Amino acid sequence: MNLTAEQLQDNWDRMIGYIEAFEDEERKENLLKMYEQLQERAMFAPASGVVYYHNAFPGGYVMHVLNVTRFALRLYELYQELGLHNDEYNEENIIFCAIHHDLGKIGNLDYDYYIPNESEWHRINQGKMYDYDANLHYMTVTDRSVWLLNQFNVKMNEVEYLALRLTDGMYEEANKQYYMGYGEGKNLKTNLPYLLHNADMLATRWEKEQYMFSKDSDIKYAEILHPALKVEREEQEKESVNNIKKAISEDKTPDILSDKSKDLFNELFGDK
Repeated sequence: MNLTAEQLQDNWDRMIGYIEAFEDEERKENLLKMYEQLQERAMFAPASGVVYYHNAFPGGYVMHVLNVTRFALRLYELYQELGLHNDEYNEENIIFCAIHHDLGKIGNLDYDYYIPNESEWHRINQGKMYDYDANLHYMTVTDRSVWLLNQFNVKMNEVEYLALRLTDGMYEEANKQYYMGYGEGKNLKTNLPYLLHNADMLATRWEKEQYMFSKDSDIKYAEILHPALKVEREEQEKESVNNIKKAISEDKTPDILSDKSKDLFNELFGDK
């Protein structure tokens, strides 16, 4: 996916708009300072490095956190409807965690997390559009998110920290002891981590599907799920080839199709 300049700016403005609506004035001010400094890098950051993961294109990061925010707010309504406990968090807590759970993908104060992959072979054959910048100290994305917020004195409460820390669910090995803790005292006492993790998974899946069912995908997922589409495509391709064969045999091809091109076509598609 290629975002236009207008789309990049619109997504950025929407994200900043969420922050400008925060009631915590000190945190809002510090966040706006952070984004003023990081805007150019954050606005163009991808959400992943591989085309078939999710949002591996300039602007993919901001689009991802907006999608997570959108899904999280809808899930919040569902959690309330289903009667899940939610007294200890509100929409501002949800939005703060959703926007910043992947903040580490921007990098640190000096280096980007993702840099363009210089290997054309890997870009074309494996879809690896970005590499990780080796100039960075190794950290998990979550740890770097918390570290980066700390550089701008952005504070969070205990429930927000748990939610941001656990958004990756059990995809992160270190999170298992939180979600699988045995013993009554080890149960998560808030549903916010579950809400954020569900929102992140759903948003990531939605983004992945935008690639899966696009013309850029190497696998025809729609035909796998709906075999009739494969039959329809093959019939259209067969008809197209037959029409070209007929045009050549009747010498009705455009003048721009040279004799050499006709010979090549006959070699490829002619009767054996």
